[in-house]
Amino acid sequence: MRLALAAALVLAAAPAVAATGQNVFNDKCGDCHTVEPPSLTAPALRGVVGRKVASLSDFQYSDALKAKGGVWTEAALDAFLADPRTFAPGTTMAGGAPDPADRKAIIDYLKSVK
Repeated sequence: MRLALAAALVLAAAPAVAATGQNVFNDKCGDCHTVEPPSLTAPALRGVVGRKVASLSDFQYSDALKAKGGVWTEAALDAFLADPRTFAPGTTMAGGAPDPADRKAIIDYLKSVK
């Protein structure tokens, strides 16, 4: 009985985490980014975790991000969101999320939208 209750609580908490992450994403990123294409002012972010940096063909990335290379890992996204202009000097991204809890919520949400 306890195991079933614990499992139910864990399953019930998962959507709340995604909803919280989605709320933080909408608040911090939603003015420019969408999850689904088209995103007119910034790249759409569905599937960004694990995707090559500056790789969507329907978005014109800054030279700074094109030169950065690599893959959007959780660590790379965390560093970029903490301070985009330090991560990729010359990037055109103006926002970010200086609070570590906000970055974690955003990244967890982005991991959930594959």
